[in-house]
This record gives sequence, C-alpha cells and structure tokens, in this order.
Amino acid sequence: MSYVDEVIAQVVEKNPAQPEFHQAVKEVLESLRVVVEANEEAYRKDALLERLVNPERQLVFRVPWVDDKGQVHVNTGYRVQFNSAIGPYKGGLRLHPSVNLGIIKFLGFEQVFKNSLTGLPIGGGKGGSDFDPKGKSDREIMAFCQSFMTELYKYIGADTDVPAGDIGTGAREIGYMFGQYKRIRGVYEGVLTGKGLSYGGSLARTEATGYGLLYLTQEMLKCNGIDIAGKVIAVSGAGNVAIYAIEKAQQMGAKPVTCSDSTGWVYDPDGIDLAALKEIKEVKRARLSEYKNYRPNAEYHEGKGVWSVKADIALPCATQNELDVKDAEMLVANGCMAVCEGANMPTTLEATEYLQKNGVLFVPGKAANAGGVATSALEMSQNSERLSWTFEEVDSKLQGIMVNIFHNLDAAAKKYGFEGNYVVGANIAGFEKVVDAMTAQGIV
Repeated sequence: MSYVDEVIAQVVEKNPAQPEFHQAVKEVLESLRVVVEANEEAYRKDALLERLVNPERQLVFRVPWVDDKGQVHVNTGYRVQFNSAIGPYKGGLRLHPSVNLGIIKFLGFEQVFKNSLTGLPIGGGKGGSDFDPKGKSDREIMAFCQSFMTELYKYIGADTDVPAGDIGTGAREIGYMFGQYKRIRGVYEGVLTGKGLSYGGSLARTEATGYGLLYLTQEMLKCNGIDIAGKVIAVSGAGNVAIYAIEKAQQMGAKPVTCSDSTGWVYDPDGIDLAALKEIKEVKRARLSEYKNYRPNAEYHEGKGVWSVKADIALPCATQNELDVKDAEMLVANGCMAVCEGANMPTTLEATEYLQKNGVLFVPGKAANAGGVATSALEMSQNSERLSWTFEEVDSKLQGIMVNIFHNLDAAAKKYGFEGNYVVGANIAGFEKVVDAMTAQGIV
C-alpha cells in the first residue's frame, strides 16, 4: 500500500464518524500523490503526512449560559489548532447547530493550505460551537460569547492563535468576545480579527472574501481567454461572502441572478437587487422570501435549486457539500464554464470530478475564498503596527494576493503535469510551503 493510502486509511480508522474530515484529507492527499511519491522514503521516515493530518492541539469544552428567562443552557465549544509551522494559528469560529469536532477538524485542515496559499505568515486553525445565534436576543448572544471566551482565552493570543468570524459569528459576536478577552487578560491586542472599525478592525474586511473570490475568478478567466464582463453568474448563499461576491461581480460588469438561504432561493432574471438583498439580510436579518416584496418579477422557491438556472459561472458561497453531482450535471448541461468556491468545500468530490471531466474550470475554496483570511492577516499587521490603512490600500493588497494565489496554483499544476487542474495546483502550492517549514523545524 502506498504511503498516501496508508495515511488516508489511518485517518478514517482513528477519526470515526467524521465524514467531512475524511473527505477533506482524502481530497488533499489524493492530489498530493505525485509530490509524495517523489519523496516517499523521506516523508515516511519523518511521518510527515501523519503529522500533517493530526492537529497539534484539539480543545473541547462546555459553554454554560443563561437565557432571558433565567434558563441555563450548555453548549459545546471547540478550537482545533491544526498547524503552526508558518505562523500563529488563524481561522474562524463557526456558531451553528451542525458544528461538531469532525467539521471543525475539516475546516482547520483546509485552513492550513488556504493560509499557506496567501503567502502570509499564518498557520491553520478553526473553532466554534453548536450554539445557534438565530432567534437569540443580543443579551443572550453576549452571555454565550462571554462564557465561550472565558474558556478559550487561555489558549489564544496575538502571537499564538488569532480566531475570526465564520458562519454565525459576525461583528456583534466578535465584539462581545473581544471585550471579554480584554477584561480577563487585561491586555489590548489583536487577538481576534473581524473587529469593528472603532476598536482595531480593518477596512475592507467585511467585503474581503466575496471581493477576493471575484478577483481570483476574473484572473482565472482572463488567463483562459475569457472576459467576465457580461457573464451570467449563479450564486448560492446570502451571507457575507455571497453579498459581496454579488457586489464585486456587478462592478466587473457581470450579472449575478441568484442567491439562497437555508429556507429557499431567489432567481432574478434582471440581476440581483443588491440594495434589497442587503436590507433583507444585513438590516432586517430576515428570510429571502421577502425578496419578492422588493422585486415582484423575481422568483422565490422553497428548498434548493440555485444550480438549475442557466449560468456561465457558478459561485457556491453557502456551506459544505451543497453542490452535488446532480447539480454538477445541471450546470454542465446549461453550459456553465467555471465554478469557483466561495464557501469551504461546498462541492462534493464526485461533483468536482464530474465538472473537471466535462471541461469546467474549477477552483477550490482553499484558493478562491482565501481573501477573507488574507485580509484578517492584514488586520493583524495593522494591529501590530498600531496603524489603520485606507480601504483602497487594503483592497489593493487583497487583489494582489488573490492574483498571486491563482498564478502560484497554476504554476504548481503545470510543474507536476496537471495543467488546468487547479485543485491539484492549489493543494501542491499550499503543501510545499508548509512541508518546507515543518521539515526545517524538526520533529515537533
């Protein structure tokens, strides 16, 4: 059995009931096979892959909090500090009922390669809780966030582990967590990113993941002789990533026509009304079913169905495994030419393979959605320097990082004989930097 197959088998055996983690490890290691086989003896001797797939530290803790009626609730908190070879752990905190250790490990593993691809000195980590912020009052969310940070603060710091936002964790939650950290530790440092502008946040951070997705998509299309202007785009999701992907796509002259949330999806043949979408999601925190009140000609459908719409480009920006092989078949049948992932692992392995076999340009989330964490690292830099850069400065740096990511993964794919396979290219480009650092630092 090859070294890659041995390690995949070990991961499945040692981490039962963690299918998302198995999927992430398999996807990465399969695409690294050509590199591993060229160095198999040395890597096996140093147990390099075993060290790569085992987190440096896994923290699981209870989070008790009191609701507005005086009832006590207990949630489970997680922080997986996966790999610090190239810098302090960096990765978001997800607050969602679906959160479990396997999902946090899959996200942390992906984060290692994503952060490496940015070219910035940040390692990989992830965290969160099965707490659901939906329907909770501000006081209840504050109670949860303060309790969560009362345990987490022991393990994080500006030069150790710098969490950020993710699904369910926005500026409000980050603010409550930051306040509690500062209160307990008695220090004012950039321990969290995604902070408010009044206390150390960075301009363009809110827009960064969505904008970065489009900067990379545009560069990828340009290198394949395609102009993004005039293209119809199907977008899933209606959160931060989706909203600002739609905004930047419109600025580039493309026409996004869909968005979705957990209850349904919208098709607007005239192009998504960005102001209406922001009003519904950012101001009212309401469901997308309200969209027809703003645009009567639009269609609203319950359930999922975004990928049934005829579009040139698909941008999955919602959650993991939302685009399956049936969706991929619909996209190909409708003439879709490119899929770039705005969420973490939103496309199943089978769907990814189908898209690639049918000539669809495909860029994985670890590359395409790295703009968020890249700008978080820029926020860390500003905090360390006690400076605040302009929106234009941050946006310009973000664009440069995303363009470089594409060219690095493109070059890695070509170097190993996989030209056009951007999944393999992204994994190899991210892997090589991490492995060089791990090897240089010895068996730790």
